[in-house]
Amino acid sequence: MSIRDVYVVDAVRTPIGKFGGALSRVRPDDLAAHVVKALVDRAPELDPARIDDVVFGDANGAGEDNRDVARMAVLLAGLPVSVPGVTVNRLCGSGLEAVIQAARAVALGDASIAIAGGVESMSRAPWVLQKPERAFPAGHQQLHSTTLGWRMTNPRMPAEWTIPLGESAELIAGKHRISRERQDAFALASHQKAAEAWGKGLYDGEVVPYEGVDLARDECIRDSTSMEALAKLKPSFRQEGTVTAGNSSPLNDGAAALLLVDEDGLRATGREPLARIRTSAVTGIEPQLFGLGPVQAVRRALSKAGKSFADLTTFELNEAFAAQSLGCLAEWPELDPSLVNPRGGAIAIGHPLGASGARLAGSVAHQLAAAGSGTGLAALCIGVGQGLALVLER
Repeated sequence: MSIRDVYVVDAVRTPIGKFGGALSRVRPDDLAAHVVKALVDRAPELDPARIDDVVFGDANGAGEDNRDVARMAVLLAGLPVSVPGVTVNRLCGSGLEAVIQAARAVALGDASIAIAGGVESMSRAPWVLQKPERAFPAGHQQLHSTTLGWRMTNPRMPAEWTIPLGESAELIAGKHRISRERQDAFALASHQKAAEAWGKGLYDGEVVPYEGVDLARDECIRDSTSMEALAKLKPSFRQEGTVTAGNSSPLNDGAAALLLVDEDGLRATGREPLARIRTSAVTGIEPQLFGLGPVQAVRRALSKAGKSFADLTTFELNEAFAAQSLGCLAEWPELDPSLVNPRGGAIAIGHPLGASGARLAGSVAHQLAAAGSGTGLAALCIGVGQGLALVLER
């Protein structure tokens, strides 16, 4: 069996909304449908009935994104009912996992044309109530928020594995001796780069605003923030800690999607591809150090592609926390840090869990197309201790 080349024809995303913000009244299945429809509308030569599958990442799935949000997106977007859809969950890496799974199907010949993406509405994530073990319990019952983090945790899990995500960032800050000042400086740079990229129109060809919502730009970017403003924020997880709301990614709503094709699919779209997908890798790590998950995943993906850090043109690394990102960079001394998140990262743009990986992959593809050639990386850390990476090139 021959392995086919897999091309990224196009990539779109919504502006990323803040928790309780402009997109909070939009259902996640509608967000997903919006980016699917936008991709199809931007490829007028493509017969939508030729789409072999739609793969979407979704980290929650407990609310309006239940019952296979990918299939719901297909139907709500008005695609033919013959187009199937499947939803995958690798927590923060779900959107990138969707891209990898769809690309694998195209590479193996199981599909010629596929849409891959991700969606999350953290604003609309519901509270859930466990079913009682017996009928009509006399006592009060506990509601669990499904927005983020551990819940209904198995008591067999070691306590050190189930600490809050921010406490994990504190552990990494301690492990690599990353000061509060360095974390705040990293966060400030994220906002500055994102604001500059928007000001230069670098996101104009990628972002598709949601009709009827007054949101043209990522909602969490703070153009006017400063080291002084960030320094005033109190630590969020330890009384004498270094991790704050200012140097962490926020809670967000949004969706992203990519159109993936083989050679036949490329001819059907009549488009020049943005980039080609090369290799991917996934690795595991101790859950309490989940933020360092990308370290080995990136090395493995580059090795499989026959590439090194010196070959990179751009690198989109998800900024779950500044401490986590800086911890990864500390373990990649060969990497030029100026290549990382040149248009801003998740601390400024936002981190809608299931959508972020697709956003990163799409951003890399657009950046490679703008450069004309090169090699790009997209990578994320994943709660419960995993790392995921994807290599693209043009």
